[in-house]
Order: sequence, then structure tokens, then C-alpha cells
Amino acid sequence: MKKIGLFYITILFLVIGFSANVMAQDESPVSAGVDIYSRYVWRGTDFGSSPSIQPCLEFSKGGFTIGTWGAYTTNINAPAQEADIYLGYTFINDMFSITFTDYFFPTDGAENDYFVYDDNTAHLFEGSLSFNGTDDLPIGFLVGTLIYGADYDVNGDNRYSTYCELSYSPEIKGMPVSVFMGVNLTPASDDDLNFLVPVNGFYGDDLGVCNFGFSAEKTLNITETFEVPLNVSLITNPMKGNIFLVAGFSF
Repeated sequence: MKKIGLFYITILFLVIGFSANVMAQDESPVSAGVDIYSRYVWRGTDFGSSPSIQPCLEFSKGGFTIGTWGAYTTNINAPAQEADIYLGYTFINDMFSITFTDYFFPTDGAENDYFVYDDNTAHLFEGSLSFNGTDDLPIGFLVGTLIYGADYDVNGDNRYSTYCELSYSPEIKGMPVSVFMGVNLTPASDDDLNFLVPVNGFYGDDLGVCNFGFSAEKTLNITETFEVPLNVSLITNPMKGNIFLVAGFSF
């Protein structure tokens, strides 16, 4: 718990340090935005089965980034909510990034215990490393592992669920496109398989592809001074036999 608390103290001091330089900059290091998607599909899994509103707030300086991101579905019968905090660093000409993310899924009408970080925590803490590609080599690679939190097997041990994704994101006649494939690298343990009640892994019950698809992006010119990016993605989850066609706008 003390280690987790230290993470938030570090964020606080970084924000204070960054803020001291804001007035001296021509361009603000603070950015804010919101995405509106027809579905919130993350790493091959649909959260909420309804349109999703996804706000974000970020503070960046010198390769370091502190931000928060959320997702709030419009399904009143089975709402899905998420409020994340992340700390990242991009280096070597923006080609590589390391990120620490705190995922949290609040529930309406419940005591969510956001500040509980012991074995009963509802948080998921992930460490990830990514290769972001270059203009000449538009290939991305990400590997992320849940290093602590609500990701347990039937024995109460941490699974360390790991997700790996490879993407290729060129431009075709000026339109950004992307082909991606994500793999679950954490199979169910023998104890899970022998348990009377099936226990699902975070991304799937066995090794395999859980996120495969294609996306394209274009800009809609609303007026001479206002434009809105549109993203459309065809996403499949071969492990679960699911397919999603998702569209979203960014503001």
C-alpha cells in the first residue's frame, strides 16, 4: 500500500514541477478532449454494450506525461464506467514509451473504495512498453502486464495477465489506416481449469489472438475553422468469436 501511495505522491510533485514552467511557455502543456464512440471495445472486449463517452486530461513536458482518461457508457441497465490515471515517458526521438497505468472501474450506488490498495483492491496496475514506429517504419508494438490488483486466479495469486499487440499504420492516399493484432499471453492455470466454477482470464482463457482488426481515419470539415476526426474500426475477437464495427468522433 505504501508503494502505491508513493506513486500518487510522485504524480503530485511532478504536476507541481511542471506547473512552475507553464507561464514561461508559448504552448500550453495541458490538453483536454473527449471521444464519443458507438462502443467501447478495448483489447477485443466490449465494455458496456452501448455508446461510450470518453473524456481525457493530460499534462506533458520533456517526454513525461501525466494524464487521466475515462469511459462512461450510456447503458443504464448495465453501465460500465472507467477512470484511469497514467504516468508515461517517451524517449529516443519519441520511438519508445514506458507507461504505468492505474485502471479503476467505479460502480454507481456502491462503495467503490478507490483508496483501498491492499489484497481487496479493485484497481488494476499495469506496466507497459511500446515501440511507436517512425514515419518510414509505421510499425507499432506494445506489451503490457498487470503487475498488481484485481487480477487473481482461484488461489488468490496474481495472474500477471499479459497482452501483446502488433500494428501496421501507414497512410493510403492521405488516409491513416491501421491493421492490428493483439494476443493474450496468459493461459488459465491448472487450478483454474479444475475449478468447479469456470474462472475467466482477463483477456481470455488460453493463449491466443483476442484482438484483430482494421481501422481507418478521416477528418470531417464541419466549417472552415472547425473539423472533427472520425475513426471507424472493424474489431474481431477470435478467442470469443465476437466481431464489432465501431465508429467514433474526437473533439
